[in-house]
Amino acid sequence: MFLALKEIKHEKMRYGLIVFMIFLIAYMILATWGLAYGLARENTVALEGWQTKSVVLNKNANLFMNSSILTKDDLKKIDLTDKEAVVGELQVVAKKKGKTGINAQYMGVKKGEFIYKDQDVIAGRRAKSKYEVTADSSFKDKGYKLGDKVTLNGSDHKYTIVGFVRDAKINIEPIICGFLPAWKELKNVAPGIEASGIISQRKLSVKGKNFKTYGIKEFTQKLPGHSEQNLTFELMIAFMFIISLAIVAVFLYILTIQKLPNYVVLRAQGVPAKTLIWATVSQSLLLVTSALVLALLAIWGTAAAIPASVPMAFTPGIFLATIGGMLVMALLGGLNPVRTILKIDPVQAIGG
Repeated sequence: MFLALKEIKHEKMRYGLIVFMIFLIAYMILATWGLAYGLARENTVALEGWQTKSVVLNKNANLFMNSSILTKDDLKKIDLTDKEAVVGELQVVAKKKGKTGINAQYMGVKKGEFIYKDQDVIAGRRAKSKYEVTADSSFKDKGYKLGDKVTLNGSDHKYTIVGFVRDAKINIEPIICGFLPAWKELKNVAPGIEASGIISQRKLSVKGKNFKTYGIKEFTQKLPGHSEQNLTFELMIAFMFIISLAIVAVFLYILTIQKLPNYVVLRAQGVPAKTLIWATVSQSLLLVTSALVLALLAIWGTAAAIPASVPMAFTPGIFLATIGGMLVMALLGGLNPVRTILKIDPVQAIGG
């Protein structure tokens, strides 16, 4: 460690550039991971808030709630408790005159069920009548206000926003929460159609002629783009870790080759090879640790300054995984020059 610190102090510019390059990679890893988690969270944040364990849909809906319909007879065959909520979902464009339309998911619910009662209202109140709705807080961020009257898919009736709700998103789109009668009207369903599906906080296993139960993992994997998006980000993060390993390994190998004459002299003076190896490894760890500290400070600043519309979010696990992964890359990169150090012949220093 002493040798490593001495050398870094002596060659500030050289090692500063290496730290800067590693900092950029660590920052990119954290930013990409934060965006990946933020986007994935917006896909499922409402489902998580509802503590969803199972979803009941029409068998032929291919796990898409928008395409699913359940009849009155279907609902009679299911033993509903206070852990279940009957919902109607429909993709809509919400628009107020003079404002840009917003793509959203209309969620029709029943008053007495948990989805209606558990809304995290941050302004206003919950809807009470057919043409009242609550909307995700992103509507507020885009200039919509309490009392605004919006049309949904060009509907004849206008819907009044009476409340804004935190974390009401599914499939990256904000939820507008109203009632099932309004959903039936908007979707123009045939008589006898009651809902799109059932959200359950239990692990159900009900099955009928027209409907089927799906676990929450299977359901979320079928959300449009969810799996593909997560896989893309995971590959990007893996490649960035590999790039960080390559940078640390290549730079330390080049530096070791440049310092071979010094190492030869030190070996001739009786300095053990393990001391030189530890100096190289500790140098690698110091460089990466310094870069990580800078990257963490930068990403915290970015997260604080970034607009609320950008879905960047973090968990302690993301920070720990990034720190652990980068330190492992530093350790592997620091071990790269070991073979070169072990091959040093002290006799060369005395002209043998």
